[in-house]
Amino acid sequence: MTSASELVAVAVRDLAGLPKEGLGEERESRWRGKRIVRIGEAWHLGVLLLTETHVLATAEVLRAAEPGRRGYTAESARERAERRALALRGGFAEGEVAHVGWTVIDIASVDVGGASGPLASIDGVPSVRWSTAGGWMPLEAYLRERVALLRG
Repeated sequence: MTSASELVAVAVRDLAGLPKEGLGEERESRWRGKRIVRIGEAWHLGVLLLTETHVLATAEVLRAAEPGRRGYTAESARERAERRALALRGGFAEGEVAHVGWTVIDIASVDVGGASGPLASIDGVPSVRWSTAGGWMPLEAYLRERVALLRG
């Protein structure tokens, strides 16, 4: 049986040369105010973000943009526009994707039969929960499908 670490290593190798998306982190200072700054980049594979060295669980995904001056039918729409503006203020280019609030997955725990984030070993098979309402899917098939989608 192939471990989760081995499956991720193959995916990272297959993704080499493909474009990545920005990893952001909220920062606040007295001089620059509140903003979302780039602290790295990763390949976005659904519920997972892969870097050369880590597997991350996806959280909030934003596209940097000016908030504009339009009316909002919901407070949530206004808040989302403000979050997009924070990414722009933090150095992301207009329209660029920023992943915020992601968490590091302990892939070693999955390798020894445990779970971390959306990954778990189910009956000895590295698996991923691809949505909160969805069931478990073998990680190998999930990564193969997602990498193929990114490769176009």
